[in-house]
Amino acid sequence: MTSVSEGRFPSSSVPLITPGPLRTTLRTDDGVRIEAVYEPCTADATAAAETSFDSTAIVVAHGFTGSVDRPAVRRAAGVFARRAAVITFSFRGHGGSGGRSTVGDREVLDLAAAVEWARALGHRRIVTVGFSMGGSVVLRHGALYTGRSTAGAEAGGVTEREGRIEAHADAVVAVSAPARWYYRGTAPMRRLHWVVTRPVGRLVGRYGFRTRIDRNDWNPVPLPPVEAAGLIAPAPLLIVHGDQDPYFPLDHPRMLADAAGDGAELWLERGMGHAENAADESLLTRIGDWAVAR
Repeated sequence: MTSVSEGRFPSSSVPLITPGPLRTTLRTDDGVRIEAVYEPCTADATAAAETSFDSTAIVVAHGFTGSVDRPAVRRAAGVFARRAAVITFSFRGHGGSGGRSTVGDREVLDLAAAVEWARALGHRRIVTVGFSMGGSVVLRHGALYTGRSTAGAEAGGVTEREGRIEAHADAVVAVSAPARWYYRGTAPMRRLHWVVTRPVGRLVGRYGFRTRIDRNDWNPVPLPPVEAAGLIAPAPLLIVHGDQDPYFPLDHPRMLADAAGDGAELWLERGMGHAENAADESLLTRIGDWAVAR
């Protein structure tokens, strides 16, 4: 991959002279360094010229313990790149990014940095696609960064800044996302809470999953995903969930869809498990088609 010099954003002329993938380091508003990868559209040359540099880009937000180089993330990026340019990145505390994971709170700043990079590269339309924890992040990001120049609401210490419209998404896709915080109704979620809240669990996260987790509790508690879903309109919202998800049962996507009202589509996928690891090529293709069509 071609290296790009570190800065707030690489030059918007980069993709015009560099046809291959680009790897760079972004800085979030709170100063955390985030690794990110840009991949141009891999459609035929004519389609790529029309879509890759001045139209749609899909920004992928991975799940907890994921990273930009995880096979499931790379597979999703490869499928989406057949439809549009793609940006993947590692959330703070994951992969080669700095900082520590706050498990969905300040990660909204990481996503905002990736969206701003997409716009700096010349893309006029951005669709965010988040999986699991990333799904909760794209929902909060969609609520906080609205594309309107008025100051937005505050949640979890993250405030939309007046005039920061370049960080907004034009459409949002949440896959396997929770509707509410602190859910412990399934065994996998009880294990996850042990990893996040216990010192020994955080050691397991660091050395077993290569995920560095912040020891501090949320203060204040971020805007819940179900409330964020109701604030995303008029931007289109797609909610995708598997009926065999071992982490979050079907009341979660239904709550999100109900909160969003007419502004959301709900896809309940038969036989699907959880997040990017369970999303097959057919589903990813349909998500990519939805992203470009909207």
